[in-house]
This record gives sequence, structure tokens and C-alpha cells, in this order.
Amino acid sequence: MQVPFESVVEQHSATVLRVCRALLGAHDADDAWSETFLAALRAYPQLPDGANVEAWLVTIARRKAIDVHRGAARRAVPLPQLPQAPSALGVPGEGDDELWQLVAQLPDKQRRTIAFRYLGGLSYAQIAAVLGGSEDAARRANADGLKALRRKHPAMDSVTDSTTDQTTQEDQR
Repeated sequence: MQVPFESVVEQHSATVLRVCRALLGAHDADDAWSETFLAALRAYPQLPDGANVEAWLVTIARRKAIDVHRGAARRAVPLPQLPQAPSALGVPGEGDDELWQLVAQLPDKQRRTIAFRYLGGLSYAQIAAVLGGSEDAARRANADGLKALRRKHPAMDSVTDSTTDQTTQEDQR
């Protein structure tokens, strides 16, 4: 018969906190300590009788400390300056707000197809793999989206026709 979990916490909380502080420092130790006991509470009913509870809790604490270290490594670090120079091509959509608003109004599949095709440089086969469906359906959604954009945006006729001809030739290769 297992002892109540409250007794386990009372008996081993100082040990777990020392382990967390040793592995993480005082700043993150309290969070790791509480995460350790939350995980232990969930798993406690399955703990076999006679198991070394302290060793089990220390193992959980060590794993929670590893999680904290991994999480810290994934967090973005603010820098005073950008590590790269701005692109010479500029920011996509900057300076042509009307066109991007029209693109945003397209139905979802048309909008995503146009974005993948013209911003991502994907082929229709790749677009079909990403969105699901056939290559022909991706090609149709792209054509329908371009047609809608041509109707609403006067500058799309000249720009899009050359792009469409070029991409059609690429797709046929």
C-alpha cells in the first residue's frame, strides 16, 4: 500500500529542490520543482510498491531540469543589431499594399497557391503535395487566383502574364 502523495511531498521536497537548484540555479528551480511534483503526482499510482521514491523523484527532477535547459536554448535572444544586412530585394509586399490586400481577399486555396508559387518558388507538384489534391487542382487554383487579381488590379496584367508564361514553361520541363 502506497503512502499518501502528500507524505511523499513532505518527505522529499527538500531533496528535490536541492537537486533542481543544483542543476538550474535559484531562478528556475522553483518551476522545475513544481513540474517535478506534478509529473510525479500523475505517475504515482503506477509506481510499484517498494520502489525507491527518492531516486524516482530525483530522476524526474533531472529530466525537468533538462527540459528547462532545452526550452532556454530554443528561446530567441534579443540582439542590439540584426546579424544580417537587409535584403537588396526589399520586403515582399512593401509599397504595394493594394495588391497584397487583394491577395488576402482571395479564397484560402487560391491565396496559398499563389503564395507558394510566387513567393516560395514551389512547382505545382510541390504545391499539390503541401496542400493536398492534384497538381491540376493546384494549377487551377493558381489560375483562378491570378484571374481574380487581374480583374481587380490593373498592374497585374503585364506583370503576371510574363510570370505565368515563364512558370508554365518551367512546369512543362
